[in-house]
Amino acid sequence: MTGIHADLLKRRQAVLPSWLSTYYAEPIDLDHGEGRHVVDAEGNRYLDFFGGILTTMTAHALPEVTAAVSEQAAKILHSSTLYLNRPMVELAEQVAELSGIAEPKVFFTASGTEATDTALLLATGYRSSNQVLALRNSYHGRSFSSIGITGNSGWSPTSLSPVQTYYVHGSSRIGGPLAGLTDKELIAACVADLEDVLGQVKDNVACLIAEPIQGVGGFAMPPDGLLGEFKKVLDRHGILWISDEVQTGWGRTGDHYWGWQAHAQDGAAPDMITFAKGLGNGLSIGGVVARAEIMDSVPANSISTFGGSPVTAAGALANLRYALDHDLQGNAKRVGAVLRTKLDEAAGLPGVAEIRGRGLMIGIELVDAAGRPNPKAATDVLEYTRADGVLIGKGGLHGNVLRIAPPLTLTTDEATEGGAIVVAALKRAGQPS
Repeated sequence: MTGIHADLLKRRQAVLPSWLSTYYAEPIDLDHGEGRHVVDAEGNRYLDFFGGILTTMTAHALPEVTAAVSEQAAKILHSSTLYLNRPMVELAEQVAELSGIAEPKVFFTASGTEATDTALLLATGYRSSNQVLALRNSYHGRSFSSIGITGNSGWSPTSLSPVQTYYVHGSSRIGGPLAGLTDKELIAACVADLEDVLGQVKDNVACLIAEPIQGVGGFAMPPDGLLGEFKKVLDRHGILWISDEVQTGWGRTGDHYWGWQAHAQDGAAPDMITFAKGLGNGLSIGGVVARAEIMDSVPANSISTFGGSPVTAAGALANLRYALDHDLQGNAKRVGAVLRTKLDEAAGLPGVAEIRGRGLMIGIELVDAAGRPNPKAATDVLEYTRADGVLIGKGGLHGNVLRIAPPLTLTTDEATEGGAIVVAALKRAGQPS
């Protein structure tokens, strides 16, 4: 490896932690982007099908967002929550209106991880309990507390935790004990598992936190309605439901604005929603929207130095308004169907176990000839697609699931082009070595 990227990689390795992994045998530095495309420091152009881990929600260098950031930066960069902040208030009003939660209040953070921490603080304090329910195969962030509720060993470097976590079944994983069940059977099995776990827990439980579609977990999907059935059980025990919408929110799934809405039954809604990533389109913002009585229950002083800062809030508000004004949820549904149709051409290829997802959030699980997880094939496909001009991601408990999540402004032509490159890479990866 030689050139600009090789020099930068050497410098990175000298000063950054060894556990900060990178994609590709020869990592790339993304220098600039526009729309759905990015260009690396050596001039190579790519169609971005991963959006910085589902973060570039609308488009790279979206004029409305860059203008809002520039205008606000020229006025004042920072003030903190100790002062009134018009962009933060206006953004909170918009998020609260969209949340679907009764009498909502909003607290902004600088990341999704910090949003998880905040939700745990609220739930454990409100319920006077440090006991938390989470789903197996889940991921909720990289802080000490969020690692403690992450049901994925690849992202859990320590067993120490400030909370007591009980993991329940919530999705069917290939090779897992619930594989092969129908949706109805899976819902019944998961509800029975939840009831069984609660029957073994002493005292009260604070909350259940769940991703409607498991992001780092390889876009594993609970059956529609499962979390709504969970809510019936939770309500009998007074347990709060937190929907982790860091990856599924803002219309990405196409069918719904929030991932939890695929599970809504009889008016059921979460008590809290955590969000981040796509809202800022790359700006560092996350947050929690919760019922007012929960949000206001903190019995101590608190502030946020960077959460909802004027610049990030102004940019996020411009981004959110653009997504709403241009019906990007509808585009995710329409163009997502085009992309899915193209990717479905890979169904039945050697090593392709399953293609799943919704809208512009699609996962492809890869296995070997014996049906075991095949992380090497996933790594190979990432290399092949990069070489042909498309950037995708990967995840899953074993790192064997391709993750495809382009910006929501993706066009039909781009979906067809990028999907064809992914299919070609899958064909190449499935050939005998």
